[in-house]
Amino acid sequence: MPGGSFAPTGVAKERAQQYEGRVTVFVVMACMVAAVGGSIFGYDIGISGGVTSMDPFLEKFFPVVFRKKNSSSKNHYCAYNNQGLSAFTSSLYLAGLVASLVASPITRKYGRRASITLGGISFLIGATLNASAVNLGMLLAGRIMLGVGIGFGNQAVPLYLSEMAPAHLRGGLNMMFQLATTLGIFTANMINYRTEKIKPWGWRLSLGLAAVPALLMTIGGFLLPETPNSLIEQGKRDEGRRVLERIRGTHNVNAELQDMIEASELANSIKHPFRNILERRNRPQLVMAIFMPTFQILTGINSILFYAPVLFQSMGFGGNASLYSSVMTGAVLALSTLVSIALVDKLGRRPLLIGGGIQMIVCQIAVAIILGLKFGNDKELSRGFSILVVIVICLFVAAFGWSWGPLGWTVPSEIFPLETRSAGQSITVSVNLFFTFAIAQSFLSLLCSFKFGIFLFFAGWITIMTIFVYIFLPETKGVPIEEMILLWRKHWFWKKIMPPLKESDESSLGKKSPELGST
Repeated sequence: MPGGSFAPTGVAKERAQQYEGRVTVFVVMACMVAAVGGSIFGYDIGISGGVTSMDPFLEKFFPVVFRKKNSSSKNHYCAYNNQGLSAFTSSLYLAGLVASLVASPITRKYGRRASITLGGISFLIGATLNASAVNLGMLLAGRIMLGVGIGFGNQAVPLYLSEMAPAHLRGGLNMMFQLATTLGIFTANMINYRTEKIKPWGWRLSLGLAAVPALLMTIGGFLLPETPNSLIEQGKRDEGRRVLERIRGTHNVNAELQDMIEASELANSIKHPFRNILERRNRPQLVMAIFMPTFQILTGINSILFYAPVLFQSMGFGGNASLYSSVMTGAVLALSTLVSIALVDKLGRRPLLIGGGIQMIVCQIAVAIILGLKFGNDKELSRGFSILVVIVICLFVAAFGWSWGPLGWTVPSEIFPLETRSAGQSITVSVNLFFTFAIAQSFLSLLCSFKFGIFLFFAGWITIMTIFVYIFLPETKGVPIEEMILLWRKHWFWKKIMPPLKESDESSLGKKSPELGST
């Protein structure tokens, strides 16, 4: 329904073609350091599955699972079905969900660096508690502190990368977060493969080494420059201009600076961003902030990455073979993310999301068919079919790595106007962590109940999300972050939802603003 008049969102004129500058070493280094925050997220995803498959760890904290795993009469699909073991993995994400909401006002008021630093410190504490845990309570307390670190880091790092990157390379630089995540997963898998042989304390080394990326993230938080968008939002325009000139490598930043100033003026007039984000003019971004992270998790990727060793052992692989297979999937994920970085600013977001979705659907169905026909309570996978399952899972992981993996974070982080950007990112992270928690807590039970049907369950969701992208997501390639608000008014569906602009603002759409003089 058409609404009444409203104060238009800050940026009402397209100035993208007036943006100047180049990719500087400074901005690349800043983005690389900030992206280390992603390696913390990835390291935990990779480390959890390996540790929960190690006999000394299970014997100490989850003796029931240890006995069931080594029983000669076990049900392959249900060997690891234990709510306590699931809670070890999922508690981190529930804590992260709460922390990401707390991080939003801190990120907005004190800047992106503050949240990055707090995330690193929290993760250091959590890694220390986990490595020295003597009982289940201490282990879970450590997981909760890790979750706080992830909540702050995942809230601030994608925003930092989106705001520092020039518009024409924002996709690639933003994906450094996902690349760091995949490298964290791969590193964790490699470490698990080695520490599994160190008995009985190898699991402590696996959990304790999480302190390394946490330390890098903490130091980076102190050393990184604040983003110009955040500085201007805090009223530090001169400092914001200096940082912008430095990261763009030119003094002629007037057009981009003016976009930031217009966006910050509206941002500073908004006292309740979470309330503001519910308004009609923010409806498209809110829908994407909810559905993109939801769909990212419902691909089923975290089930494979969390529980890769457990999953492969459930399929009949030996202990070392299952860890080796998870190392392979971690390597494939890291390499496929590089493909996405190379293509995202050339092909765009939509082709990668749709193409990756189709490939994932085929792979999930193929795994379900193989397991349905060749594996069960009384059947073991032959060597040939075991290799085939690993290959198909690697193809699935590759498809995720060049599509929904990085773009599930990139798209939500780049679409919000400045006044709701921190709140929007908090919603994205909270939804992501909620569904991560839900899947982590329920996957082992679902595997026990659905058996091979679990892969068809995820294939159904991937079909839905692929159709969703085709219909509702406009292409954001090359659109400046502060002009993203104008994109929705050109989309066939969202322009019907957005409230009307005032005539003066409507006339500026699609036009170039006059060249700005120096400030």
